[in-house]
Amino acid sequence: MCRHLAYLGPPVTLRELLFDPPHSLLRQSWAPRDMRGGGTINADGFGVGWYPGGDTPVRYRRAQPIWSDPTIAELAAATSAGAVLAAVRSATVGMAVVEAAAAPFAEGRWLFSHNGVVRGWPDSMVPLAAALPVRDLLTLDAATDSALLWALVRDRLRAGAAPAEAITATVSAVVAAAPGSRLNLLLTDGQTVVASAVGHALSVRATPASVLVASEPHDDEPGWREVPEGQLVEATVTEVRQRALTW
Repeated sequence: MCRHLAYLGPPVTLRELLFDPPHSLLRQSWAPRDMRGGGTINADGFGVGWYPGGDTPVRYRRAQPIWSDPTIAELAAATSAGAVLAAVRSATVGMAVVEAAAAPFAEGRWLFSHNGVVRGWPDSMVPLAAALPVRDLLTLDAATDSALLWALVRDRLRAGAAPAEAITATVSAVVAAAPGSRLNLLLTDGQTVVASAVGHALSVRATPASVLVASEPHDDEPGWREVPEGQLVEATVTEVRQRALTW
């Protein structure tokens, strides 16, 4: 069901986020602690996006397990950033295992990831998909629930919705159309992180200068706080706000 994280703070190497912690995203790819709703490993691709300067992120994605790609370890050791979103993927049965299906999805300054599953896919999403511009449907990154969720969030962002509003409205619409869906959505523009906890675990660790939002704590250090079910998190390097989602 995927694992993901977003970091904002002083520049750190990607290695410090993805590889070095004792329960890093690398380890979560083959030994996750909390895979609710099915799945045992996250070996169907991975991706990382970071902001090297300015508003436009850079991405590195692959369709293979993160542990089998020799390039990412070298890249991670040599690359530093103060804003990062990364994910390892466990594909839902029947969905494509291709590079384009791996998070983060991106447009402009935005990076997006989904941890979970949309119930009744694809039939349950037909009414919501029908409301999107035809061009968006023809250019989906992949034929997956996560890619469609990104299209729904992106459509709201393009219309001027604030990040929290775009995530909240998308979660509400999908829960109504596909009850029982697991919708841990993660969105950042390099300045703010917005995340939903619906059907999957989510934790936050904030320091005076940084914030890390993750599916699972990547170490056993103090400061991690579990986000209760049905909550929305909005975080910057200076503030973490949390409120109940409504649908």
